[in-house]
Amino acid sequence: MDTIKILLQTTIPAVADDWSIARFGRLAELLRNHRDAEGRAVFDVVARDREQPGEPDPVLSRLDETAFDELWLFAVDNGDGLTPEDCEGITRFRQAGRGLMVTRDHMDVGCSLCSLGAVGKAHHFHTRNVDPDESRCVCDDPFSTHISWPNFHSGANGDFQQVAIVGPTHPVLTNADSPTGAIRYLPAHPHEGAVDAPDDASARVIARGNSKITGKSFNLAVAFEPSSDGGPAVAQSTFHHFADYNWDARLGCPSFVDEPPGNGMQTEQQALQDAHRYAINLALWLAGKTPH
Repeated sequence: MDTIKILLQTTIPAVADDWSIARFGRLAELLRNHRDAEGRAVFDVVARDREQPGEPDPVLSRLDETAFDELWLFAVDNGDGLTPEDCEGITRFRQAGRGLMVTRDHMDVGCSLCSLGAVGKAHHFHTRNVDPDESRCVCDDPFSTHISWPNFHSGANGDFQQVAIVGPTHPVLTNADSPTGAIRYLPAHPHEGAVDAPDDASARVIARGNSKITGKSFNLAVAFEPSSDGGPAVAQSTFHHFADYNWDARLGCPSFVDEPPGNGMQTEQQALQDAHRYAINLALWLAGKTPH
């Protein structure tokens, strides 16, 4: 099997006190260390931040011309993280049949994603592509009062949340080592964003979480099957499902994060194993491989 080439990419420049790509180091390490049954490396991972804001990123804007098999895009910007040229490059990349995982966070964090065709339309923000269901356009997290909706409270950073499988278990949610045969836990976050399946025959919601505050159900992930529109894709409710801090709060976070963290990801062994399994499953599925 050829090595699967993955680009882990943020939408901000390298800034130490922010959610730059260095804060996803455990994810990069996990993927780089994954081996097949013969002991061969499965993934070749490049992790980078975007270059000069406001100018086309030299990689994203020409992504379709690269050898990458899939892009994991962590939209951690405030709305200006992608130029039109970047979006066009990413769109051509998926149209060529390659894989795309796109994630963001609360309110308008990452709303530059809205220009990414169907995968962008899967993301609802506070002021862009607003959820048409007005009942969901209300604050869920009451503690961080400076953060408005969408802000679903699935738990403290460093803790885990239970995952509700929607419909037939999607391949990215399988886990042979789980008692249920599926992913049961993902990292929690005090204010997750909103995703939903757009009017696209290839897309469906595959997992949901529940608010620890209101009990409201919200979507965690939307999967797009390969189709004539493009390769496989996943829209994820928050990048915190993959951040070092959410896998282990002892690894630290930017100074502007002031909510008290938990340690459930360390005390519940299956939670971290599920988070790792989910990431590996995603990486395989986005490359057209069946997770096992």
